[in-house]
Amino acid sequence: MSHPAGPASLLRPVPASRLALAAALMLALAPAARAQHYVASGDTARPRLRFADSLTSVNDRCVVTHNKLNPQIAPLYVNGKPVGFC
Repeated sequence: MSHPAGPASLLRPVPASRLALAAALMLALAPAARAQHYVASGDTARPRLRFADSLTSVNDRCVVTHNKLNPQIAPLYVNGKPVGFC
C-alpha cells in the first residue's frame, strides 16, 4: 500500500540535540531587549527609567534600598504610573 506524497510526508522528526543547539544559537545571537532604559533626571547618580509603554518611573531610586533602579525588574503600576525597583 503506497502513501500519496503530500505535506505530511515531508515532516520528519528532529533529534532533540539539534533542537537544543538551534535554541542555544538563537539565544546567543538575539539582541538584548531595550524595553526599559535609563533617562536623564536631576540627579545623574540616580536616573529614572523609561519603560516600553513610554512612561517614565515616578521614583528615581529603589523604594526598598534607596539604590539605583534596575532596568531588568518590571515596574509596579500605581494609579497608572510606573514605580521602579532594584
